[in-house]
Amino acid sequence: MTTIAVLGAGKIGEALLSGLLQGGRDPHELLFTEKHPLRAEELAKQYGTDAVDVAQAAARADVLVVAVKPQDIEPLLDELAPVVRPGALVVSLCAGLPTALYERRLPEGTAVVRVMPNTPMLVGEAMSAISAGAHAGPEHLDLVEELLSTVGRVARVPEAQQDAVTALSGSGPAYFFYLVEAMIDAGILLGIPRDLAGQLIIQSAVGAATMLAQGDQHPVILREAVTSPAGTTIMAIRELEKHGVRAAFLAAIEAARDRSAELGRAHEDG
Repeated sequence: MTTIAVLGAGKIGEALLSGLLQGGRDPHELLFTEKHPLRAEELAKQYGTDAVDVAQAAARADVLVVAVKPQDIEPLLDELAPVVRPGALVVSLCAGLPTALYERRLPEGTAVVRVMPNTPMLVGEAMSAISAGAHAGPEHLDLVEELLSTVGRVARVPEAQQDAVTALSGSGPAYFFYLVEAMIDAGILLGIPRDLAGQLIIQSAVGAATMLAQGDQHPVILREAVTSPAGTTIMAIRELEKHGVRAAFLAAIEAARDRSAELGRAHEDG
């Protein structure tokens, strides 16, 4: 039996707990930490798992999943370093934080796997990218992939690509939400009630995503199939290109990549 402790039961931490339970994990194999007592009590009751402190989690768990915000990592590592057990696997879900940070702050030889998940984990549709640290082997990646497959899909990437992955899929859902928000506003501008505009756009997004996921055609081919000569779609595409929307997305994703790298550099001396 592998005991897993989620350190930080925020939205992502709770989503992982829920997914692991739905995937068949015994509640007695799962632990979590939560600094707010009322929320800890509520989650323990809801999921049938134990709320513990960091020292208890380290003493009991084989896998420690770090799911705190990047700005909270230093005090957590201060707590964790003296108590982490030899042989424990540390899994980081913190954006921008390299495995080297954990390896530097935790006992020599600690296996660390870096993960970039995203918020669709909340509905079991996450895209998670995983990378091994210096002391993590294939067996550690296999275990992390098994755990995360309960809440979505998993890809293995070199850690050097993790900042780019953060910009693409970690932040990616926000770009889609932003686009849907703008399209709903456009519907309102054209005289369509907000509720109906939302229904039209959201279902269109679901259908388009399904076509991408279930088919083998490139997005360009799918877009061209909707774009008739001198039709409505090509007029819209022309306006998007005129306003530099493609270039804006490229620049935005580069900026997100740079911010992810900056978050990691902020802890280089930690």
